[in-house]
Amino acid sequence: MTKQEIVPKNKWPAGFASALLMMAVALGLAPAAHAAASFPNGQPITLVVPYPPGGSNDSFARAVGAKLGALLDTSVVIVNKGGAGGSIGTAQVARAKPDGYTLVAVSSSFTTNAAIQENLPFDAEKDFKAVALMAKGPFIVAVKGSLPVKTMADLIALAKKDPGGINYSSSGPGSSNQFATEMLNSAAGIKMTHVPYRGMGPATVALMSDQVDVLVASGPSILPAINTGKARAIAITSAKASPIAPDLKPVSDVVPGYEFGLWWGILAPAGTPEAIINKLNKAVQDVVTTQEMKDFFVGEGAEFATASAQDYQQMIKDDLVRWRRVAAESNITVQK
Repeated sequence: MTKQEIVPKNKWPAGFASALLMMAVALGLAPAAHAAASFPNGQPITLVVPYPPGGSNDSFARAVGAKLGALLDTSVVIVNKGGAGGSIGTAQVARAKPDGYTLVAVSSSFTTNAAIQENLPFDAEKDFKAVALMAKGPFIVAVKGSLPVKTMADLIALAKKDPGGINYSSSGPGSSNQFATEMLNSAAGIKMTHVPYRGMGPATVALMSDQVDVLVASGPSILPAINTGKARAIAITSAKASPIAPDLKPVSDVVPGYEFGLWWGILAPAGTPEAIINKLNKAVQDVVTTQEMKDFFVGEGAEFATASAQDYQQMIKDDLVRWRRVAAESNITVQK
């Protein structure tokens, strides 16, 4: 009788374990790959704007969202969820199912806000995945129409005569508007008083209605007010003259070394499959690099911007480190 070879239970034939592992990995990746390939499969995508209507986040989300929906053969529904400096709407997305169907449109305020607020209802680094950049641009320094100020030098001189007497609005505590203005306070050796509002819309209305004296804001947010004559632009925060507002001189002409820029982009909940993130990233890049969108951004006071999802994620991480340092150096806190 031929002796039958018996393989011990704890010893697999050579290569069997590796083959089994590869099969398991393949089976695990198959559903994810299929989901990405079929995404969005006709299902609507919700793009949350964590501010009231009227600000740059809102206008950019609507413009990009409309084109993105057409490109992906679905609808992109814009939902405004303002409050708490953008934290309420952003937290809602952090808790959403990570399937690519719920996204949030944010700006630099996402990182400046997180840099000074310890009790946010989300972790800015761990609870989100970067999807894609939409645009970038400088801020414009604007004053109310009745303020006797025509240049940056005029504003600084007036503020030095009356420390704390000049006030400025922002879209909320920890917003990029607050950071930009407090950095200006520090660099110019002046003191302007912070008056936070719940979003750029109300902050801009406050300037136009003479409730505040100054607003440092993005072109998309402030240019409509300037065009009415109820607000006046006096400087730009880029290091050099910008094509966005070529007639405006940089703040740095009067305050050497001062510079501030911002960005707008889209985030998804952490855990969203990488394949879906990359598909959305490519789609957004395809949208913002069209000539129509390039012209739209310039008309709104910004420029299109692109980056891989991975590079955008790293940029957010670097921003958080930078703004925490700036907050400490300029004594920027939630309570103003």
